[in-house]
Amino acid sequence: MSDKLWQVYAVKYADRNNRTRNDSFMFASDHNSPHPMDYFIWVLRCGDEVILVDTGYDEKEGSLRDRPIHHRPAKAIEALGLKAEEISQVIITHLHYDHAGTLADFPNAKFYLQTAEMAYATGPCMCSDVLRMPFTGAHICTAVEALYSGRLHFFDGDGQVAEGVSVHCVGGHSKGLQAVRVKTGAGWMCLASDATHYYENFMTRKPFPIVVDIEQMLAGFDKITALASDRSLVIPGHDPLVRSLFPQEGHSGLVWRLDVGATAPLPIF
Repeated sequence: MSDKLWQVYAVKYADRNNRTRNDSFMFASDHNSPHPMDYFIWVLRCGDEVILVDTGYDEKEGSLRDRPIHHRPAKAIEALGLKAEEISQVIITHLHYDHAGTLADFPNAKFYLQTAEMAYATGPCMCSDVLRMPFTGAHICTAVEALYSGRLHFFDGDGQVAEGVSVHCVGGHSKGLQAVRVKTGAGWMCLASDATHYYENFMTRKPFPIVVDIEQMLAGFDKITALASDRSLVIPGHDPLVRSLFPQEGHSGLVWRLDVGATAPLPIF
């Protein structure tokens, strides 16, 4: 059992407000109602040790997909006094454009990825337009370059990145999607990434429409809940509610402190 406790921060770099519930839930009720999405990366900190979870996407990708960003992720983390070139460890939850789009901005980092995700993103499934849509070829090439330069480390299933920080393969949304379990002062936290985009996905068992394996996604709702000490410590990948449930850190308007626990009760859906 780890005695090491981590500070955990959500850093928002973009949002997308022209969405409806139909974009977020299969078989959505009231499917035409607005349903905005936030884009986050996460920072884990324990003393001088820092681990970044995901790298977001950049201005070029935002323009190509008509999803502009407010802050390049490498600049957004400067609100926490961090510089991209000083980041030595990055957990990639999966290789979709909005989670692995700026790997090149972190030139001195070692990356942690599931074997299944690299195999999926470079395999025959990418011949399908539908399955390829959330990926961008240049991002995958950057990951391959990191592999050939000795900077990419693979996990097959569960694995430990540092004391008090582990990864757990969930799948569902993407073949090798992994969640991150972190020991904090509030208890074990699960950074679920896109294992649940919103609280409502896992709390009401409504799958997100971009999915490779619905059965895995549903099983993943149980897994991410089990990884956390309390379901209030399950952190969805894109829910604007995170900014209401957890306190803002500093005055940048970009960072929310998660490891202190939620300061408001979870909503009832």
